[in-house]
Amino acid sequence: MENKLKARLAAGEVSLCIGLRQSRTVDIGPLVGAAGFDCLYVDMEHSPIGFDTTSAICITAIAYGVTALVRVPGHLGQDISRVLDGGAQGVILPHVNTPEQARNIVSYAKYPPLGHRSVMGAGPATAYKAMPLAKVNESGNADTMVIIMLETPEGIANAEAIAAVPGVDMLLIGSNDLCTEMGIPGQLRHPKLLEAYQTVAKACKKHNIAMGIGGIRGDTELQTQLIELGAKFLIAGNDTAYLAAAASKDATALRELIGGMTK
Repeated sequence: MENKLKARLAAGEVSLCIGLRQSRTVDIGPLVGAAGFDCLYVDMEHSPIGFDTTSAICITAIAYGVTALVRVPGHLGQDISRVLDGGAQGVILPHVNTPEQARNIVSYAKYPPLGHRSVMGAGPATAYKAMPLAKVNESGNADTMVIIMLETPEGIANAEAIAAVPGVDMLLIGSNDLCTEMGIPGQLRHPKLLEAYQTVAKACKKHNIAMGIGGIRGDTELQTQLIELGAKFLIAGNDTAYLAAAASKDATALRELIGGMTK
């Protein structure tokens, strides 16, 4: 099953991603695609969504041409391998601070010789078709994405060393966690955060991997600046925020309408 996100990034195109925290049914995949997003990620770090639901969402999304990623809660190898065996085309790893952590993550996500992921054989990644094991391993390593989140000053300081780790496909800045760690929560235009973006952009360019940005929603001016800086992957928002914003907008309009009619 082709990883369309990886193909878009290789072609230099900017991709849009949406996070899922409340969605539980498989129709969210085609809905996300119809809304204009290139990929989704199931947020197992900040939601109670389990492995069964995550797998069903991923498999269906891929069938509709939407790349399926999963943000796992931590760095446990069994979590990484389970979501990949369940259909995810890539994993997002939060709170990575050192190249040693990145190397361990790659070892869990990639088959030998890049890593030590246990071989499953036919599954969602092969559309359940039997294939020579060497081909399964080769295509699995080529198509599976390892996305490293940098969310602390330590992670930013080590950005170049982390970007240099073989098997890492993207450095993704978690803007809100990073702001909080820096002591500037919510200040997404702070010079210290801009400096962090620039540091990561330089590291990604040097090692020819993608740069991603999370946590910037609705600020088109800042998003434009980040794309010009080199960002090729934007997490535009999540299902909870979109639902609340759209519902609030309609509810406010209707309340104003009702109020005008009763005067």
